Amino acid sequence: MGFGGRARGTVERLTPGYFAVVMATGIISVGMRLEGFDVLSGGLMVLCAAAFAALVLLNAWRLVAFRASVVDDFRDPGRAFGFFTFVAGTNVLGVRLGMSGLDGATAALLGVAGLAWLVLGYVVPWTAVLGHEERPVVASANGTWFIWVVASQSMAVATATIEPVYDAVRGELALLAVMSWSVGVVLYGATGLLVSLRLMLYPFGPEELTPPYWVSMGALAITVLAGARIVEMADAPMVAVTRDLIAGLAVVFWAFATWLIPVLVAAGWWRHARRRMPLHYDATLWSIIFPLGMYAVAGIYLGRADRLPVVEAVGRSELWVAFTAWAVVSAAMLAHVARKALPSRDG
Repeated sequence: MGFGGRARGTVERLTPGYFAVVMATGIISVGMRLEGFDVLSGGLMVLCAAAFAALVLLNAWRLVAFRASVVDDFRDPGRAFGFFTFVAGTNVLGVRLGMSGLDGATAALLGVAGLAWLVLGYVVPWTAVLGHEERPVVASANGTWFIWVVASQSMAVATATIEPVYDAVRGELALLAVMSWSVGVVLYGATGLLVSLRLMLYPFGPEELTPPYWVSMGALAITVLAGARIVEMADAPMVAVTRDLIAGLAVVFWAFATWLIPVLVAAGWWRHARRRMPLHYDATLWSIIFPLGMYAVAGIYLGRADRLPVVEAVGRSELWVAFTAWAVVSAAMLAHVARKALPSRDG
């Protein structure tokens, strides 16, 4: 098969959740900027923007040339929630650009992400859950469902980022930030319940314990970050009545996210060391990198906002763990792409 045929096949099979690359690269760039590593952060920002542009083009190609495959993904409970990575990736890129003073780009990307969040928030549950023919649908619940939570909280983070810049709509932005944060909290509770029922009521082997289950921790971490950003927002009616509640819950969510990390590490060890599942590159590995990076940034922000030096220290240490994991997975992805692009020896 020639290069064109291999490229078309790759695009047709492109997973909806590949924008997790943008999410992971962007959030580590944010963390490096917070820690003062501006050159490294800038390089990661460029890579994040390039990945975003490339994935937008590839997904547009897929939508035009392989519409049936896209429709099938919307109908698949195991893949459909991956579309929310576009929302989260767009907002993470926007937040990083905002840190470089590009507030207009942040606002524009927030508008795009907000529209996608509203559309996908109604379309995906209808097509993948309510419209799914096989019952019970809870048997198909998995870690990707938590990406809906991440997308909602990314709206809160991006809104809080531009709130100080646009005084004329500060009240409206505060309303959007608190609303999306609240929606994300409720969605986390509902998703956690459904995924827990799936784990307890149906057979569950190492092949089902995929990397996206790490998003359960990442969703908590971005909830913490969003809460810390809202707490820092200027007084507005919606912020004033919820600031203390959000600040307290942010600490609770950080504690639970911290508790989940050893559980997820042990699950991975059981999957690969005890049950001998092969470890190789897969797009879902980015679902591990983003939670690691988000946990680091959330800890740094929460520690500074609530004057919790221990939390900040944990976040700063975790940032380098996330960066190391990002480098390893990036190298594996490049090797994977090279193997796919180059012709095989068999012709």
